[in-house]
Amino acid sequence: MLFELRLTDDQSFVEHRDTCTRIDHSSVRSVRVEGGDLWPVVAFRKSGLIYACLPLVEEALEPRPSLLTIPGLSQGLALLFGILDYISPSRKNEAELSAKAGQLRTLIIQACPLGTPLNTNISSLSSSFDDIQVVPTDVKQPAWRSNTYKGKPQVNVCITEKVKCMQYDKRDVVDMWQVYGTVNCKCDIEGAAPNVTLTLNLPTNGSPLQDIFVHHCVTSIDPAMLMSSSVNPLDDSVYSGPYKFPFIPPSESFNLCYYTSQVPVPPILGCYQLIEEGSQLKITVNLKLHESIKNSFEYCEARMPFFNRGPIAHLEYKVSYGQLDLSREKSLLVWVIGQKFPKSSEVSLTGTVTFGDIGEEHPTDYVCTGNTAYVKMYFRIPDFTLTGCYVDQHSVQIFAPGKPKITASRELISSDYYIWNSEASAPTMYKSLYY
Repeated sequence: MLFELRLTDDQSFVEHRDTCTRIDHSSVRSVRVEGGDLWPVVAFRKSGLIYACLPLVEEALEPRPSLLTIPGLSQGLALLFGILDYISPSRKNEAELSAKAGQLRTLIIQACPLGTPLNTNISSLSSSFDDIQVVPTDVKQPAWRSNTYKGKPQVNVCITEKVKCMQYDKRDVVDMWQVYGTVNCKCDIEGAAPNVTLTLNLPTNGSPLQDIFVHHCVTSIDPAMLMSSSVNPLDDSVYSGPYKFPFIPPSESFNLCYYTSQVPVPPILGCYQLIEEGSQLKITVNLKLHESIKNSFEYCEARMPFFNRGPIAHLEYKVSYGQLDLSREKSLLVWVIGQKFPKSSEVSLTGTVTFGDIGEEHPTDYVCTGNTAYVKMYFRIPDFTLTGCYVDQHSVQIFAPGKPKITASRELISSDYYIWNSEASAPTMYKSLYY
């Protein structure tokens, strides 16, 4: 697996792995072993850790079946995302991370007692065998619903969209961007097996949802929803909704579905120019908020790191809006734009930077050598999605006693949002199905 992900010390070119015809558009991989190819292996890397599993395929492997026909793939992805959510908060604390890793075996036994994931919300499980709850005796109660709720019914739904982007401002390089969405639910409803139906809607000009993966608690789904794919886009594969999900909810918070979408434009358009003039760098950054984007941020800032150089010894700058801060390490400029763009929707930064002598404590990077550099955007827009996707509270159906309280929210968050220096070379990006 390390070899397939290019994480070994040997970085030489291997044709079957590195050829351009072998670009992976999803987290499903084929791993070469002594007896042949091991497929399908679901694997991805996040924050220095590799998450992988081998789903069961209950059909012939030759010829290889379509990924959409293998139920184990969505179950495996859901389980890995559950483990990711469980591990991620501890990434900066090695002791806590080690403790959680030691508990994983116990938790996975609970989540998959017979190999099939019954509860992929790993964080909700107990780390002690003594605290494992008895399997429900009600024949109607599914295994993933470990206890029954008592009280006023309420449903909380949150749509989170993350936008990834690579902008180059070059004629010969295509800018790339894509949306990755998650619908999180928490259903407090009485009954052993309450039925809930939730519908995702799009406005008339909304961008269709693609590559939909659903939680195993979903009881039925329109096949057309699953056939809408960004890997091999076809005219007849576009499905514009409504997206209806009938399900029996788990007791804890869970992710009902994941999706991608290709929106027409990125939310913030940018241009970054970094030119070396003698002993100093001249920088120019221009940002523009697209007219279709809600101009109301919880936060918005642009960060400009400088790798393989000494500390910033002298800085002269002019910003048209917001404020510019220098990090304590003197290797990072943080342009705080704030909660709104100006009425013109455009902001600019110009300046010159001079560096001192480089030391071992200053950051290095294998990609950002010479004048290869980037601006990375960080922002969050509450009550907004780039696709326009929303939940109509009145369309949520609950087949259980009592009038439920429905709460729906949505948000757009930046994720790996890069604007590269247009005056130097930069790495290119291809689309993937990793959420």
